[in-house]
Amino acid sequence: MITVNGLSKSFKVAKRSSGLRNSLKALFYREHTTVHALSDISFSIQPGEIVGYIGPNGAGKSTTIKIMSGILVPNSGTCSILGFTPWKERVEYVKNIGVVFGQRSQLWWDVPVIDSFELLRDIYKIPLSEYEANVKLLTETLDLKNIINTPVRQLSLGQRMRCEIAASLLHSPSVLFLDEPTIGLDALSKIAVRKFIKTINKEKGVTVILTTHDMNDIEALADRVILIGKGNLLYDGKLNELRKKYGSNKMMTVDFRGTGQFRNIYGTEVISQSSERAILSIDTEKTMISDVITEISSLVELVDISIDAQPIEEIIVELYKEFQI
Repeated sequence: MITVNGLSKSFKVAKRSSGLRNSLKALFYREHTTVHALSDISFSIQPGEIVGYIGPNGAGKSTTIKIMSGILVPNSGTCSILGFTPWKERVEYVKNIGVVFGQRSQLWWDVPVIDSFELLRDIYKIPLSEYEANVKLLTETLDLKNIINTPVRQLSLGQRMRCEIAASLLHSPSVLFLDEPTIGLDALSKIAVRKFIKTINKEKGVTVILTTHDMNDIEALADRVILIGKGNLLYDGKLNELRKKYGSNKMMTVDFRGTGQFRNIYGTEVISQSSERAILSIDTEKTMISDVITEISSLVELVDISIDAQPIEEIIVELYKEFQI
């Protein structure tokens, strides 16, 4: 469904030092520097996949999404989505995609949400029966019944984001681009958005490309992640494989009685310790979990132990360090 091959994109950015003299100088002579946002990015995505597209700030995530949605034109490389080249056949192409930018709105600020939906129906030329069916489905699944007649400016951020996602799906797109869809949302709103994304992916087969800094979104939704840094592709594969390759650490939470200290246990690092609980990071390549439990039990009376995988955020940080990002 999606094939990206050798995409590169650079931007020319003006440079200017501070001060009145330099400001006057810039009127007649302006220095520029070139920023390489993307360098030879290639990947393919199959129909019905949910892919997490992740990386640090300035890595090139949003630039990639804007090229794939037809907003930007790359310096070189090709991109084929649903048989279209996004920046060349944009009018026909955008009828088949939905785009949500977390910090941009496609809803009209001073009118009720339903009026924005009606305007979008005219823009996309959606048949009335399809439009009414989609509005009903989206209103029910995203819980919009009580806010659909409210002006957008009166909505909370979480309510507006649910309406933004609904607006992007009114025309039944095959591909959905989500750029930071849960930014600034509370826990309940995040859960509702994640549940809805999984529902449309499963029931309607919508292919989803998700960019976010919230690794909980990635773990909840995506089986596959594509990681970029400084415009270069660093990793493309299953999230579980990423854990196996870079996530050798386990997090152990120990509830205990006694006054023992755990700081000298080989292969472990004490993250925190109080009078009744300790949290340790265990490097399973250096020591076995059973050996750690045996040593702890010799120091204190164990009450409870839980062991969890290393948080995905820490694994990503390790990747960044490996590639010197």
